[in-house]
Amino acid sequence: MDKIKILDLKKRFGEGRWVSDDLNLSIPTGKTTCIIGQSGEGKSVLLKQVIGLIQPTSGSILVDGVDVANAIGKAREDNFKKFGYVFQFAALLDSLTVFENVGIVDLENGDDPEKVREKVKEKLSLVNLAEDTIDKYPSELSGGMKKRVGFARTLMGNPEIILYDEPTTGLDPITSCVIHELIAGMQKKLDVTSVVISHDVEIFKYVDIVALLYQGKIVSVVDAATIWESKDPFIYQFIRGLMQGPIHQEIPDDKNKM
Repeated sequence: MDKIKILDLKKRFGEGRWVSDDLNLSIPTGKTTCIIGQSGEGKSVLLKQVIGLIQPTSGSILVDGVDVANAIGKAREDNFKKFGYVFQFAALLDSLTVFENVGIVDLENGDDPEKVREKVKEKLSLVNLAEDTIDKYPSELSGGMKKRVGFARTLMGNPEIILYDEPTTGLDPITSCVIHELIAGMQKKLDVTSVVISHDVEIFKYVDIVALLYQGKIVSVVDAATIWESKDPFIYQFIRGLMQGPIHQEIPDDKNKM
């Protein structure tokens, strides 16, 4: 069953090019789907359309079978609550502690601070951060720890769907691997549907499905477990760093030499 189904989605800003151009994609429930593509292809814009931060020009976005592409009022709010969004650079507020950053929504809603603190500790544990992290400031954290604090904040709303926007940007390979393992672990532990935007081909080890965005369309959808053997020309050229200009519709004859 599909948790999200995107149908004929179109989006452009002003009179510019179509960022999404009759884009179609099915995202299955309880799986992790990775969306790849060159910089500037509109991957982040796609995520923001799905969550409702950007309204599409036309098309449908079905979440649990309900078209939310142009939802307003309570329908839009109910859809928004299903999602958690992990920002590219964690988006922590430097003047707030980890406790205040993670619990910010609950605290602003007037919830009991002690109950919020216990909830924050629970979410920090889920992302493998020590309890004493709770009173630290972002300046005292490593890049990987900041990312995990961002994850914990996302989990505070108990989302059904988690969207990750380039979660390993700016991290070294070892820390990136830790973050990838965390994404995979949370998807299984929490039984959520995950969508990850990434340039890092190492992510393929940790996801179920890979979808390639090119010139406003999803041109390929493949099983991540077999992606390195894929004969799809779009996938082949992307993972070998060859997607610099127009895509060639055939795999090069010397593929076995690479």
